[in-house]
Amino acid sequence: MSRPRKKGRDVHGVFLLDKPKGMSSNDIMQKVKRLFQANKAGHTGALDPLATGMLPICLGEATKFSQFLLDSDKRYFVTAKLGERTDTSDAEGQVVETREVNVLEEDILAALPQFRGDILQVPTMFSALKHNGKPLYEYARKGITVEREARPITIFELKFVEYQAPYLSLEVHCSKGTYIRTLVDDLGEVLGCGAHVTVLRRLAVADYPVKEMMPIEELQLLAESFPQQELDRLLLPMDTAVASLPQINLDESQTKAVKFGQRVKFENGEQVYGLVRLFSNTQQFLGVAEITADNVIRPNRMVNI
Repeated sequence: MSRPRKKGRDVHGVFLLDKPKGMSSNDIMQKVKRLFQANKAGHTGALDPLATGMLPICLGEATKFSQFLLDSDKRYFVTAKLGERTDTSDAEGQVVETREVNVLEEDILAALPQFRGDILQVPTMFSALKHNGKPLYEYARKGITVEREARPITIFELKFVEYQAPYLSLEVHCSKGTYIRTLVDDLGEVLGCGAHVTVLRRLAVADYPVKEMMPIEELQLLAESFPQQELDRLLLPMDTAVASLPQINLDESQTKAVKFGQRVKFENGEQVYGLVRLFSNTQQFLGVAEITADNVIRPNRMVNI
């Protein structure tokens, strides 16, 4: 029995999309996949339809490393409207409460410190977190509220940008799992007036270069004007998704062994342990492995090209 033919090209790498407003992350990812004619694609952390900005799209074998970008730090610009709470904590929801805004800039500056550093956050009901196998937003749309545990997050930086009542703009540098909508809603409660997100833009993911981001319209034009192989030049190397991991270079015999998924002994003069990026004796990226305490390389997620 013959194997089914692959749909699309074997193309591998990371495309930095400047996501437009109004589209879901999955819909725009599928569009990128079609433009590259790739056989496999995955995004690295959903942005709400309201949100714009950096959305790394992993193609081909790069999808094996998307989880590392899901777990990376993010940076956002957000504008909140004070005086109104919505059921989704953003402008796409229904207004559920209206209050008078008697907030001065000094009140905001005094409130911000309690949201910096290591804090606990209760995820919004309008999130993709699962409860009994279903995303929370499915329950929320039916008017069902599920008890959620507060989760630890880190706000590395929460910077005041501008306040022109009732609109407040902030810049946020945060850890994985942070819901900016929830952060804004919580801040609105501390200020005593309520708030919801009106503008949200992701400025950065990990250390990816902002200048490499491209709008979907520009990618579309290039796809219509140039051969597919020319588009591949827009892709960042697969190992950029795991750039935070230490790099280990193997010799020829070690390279052959790990390509077959075998564990190999490693002369660990650098005393590096845990997850690492593996490179072959010819400087080819091989994937991610774990170096154990007894100096053994255990292949983890390996590239198959």
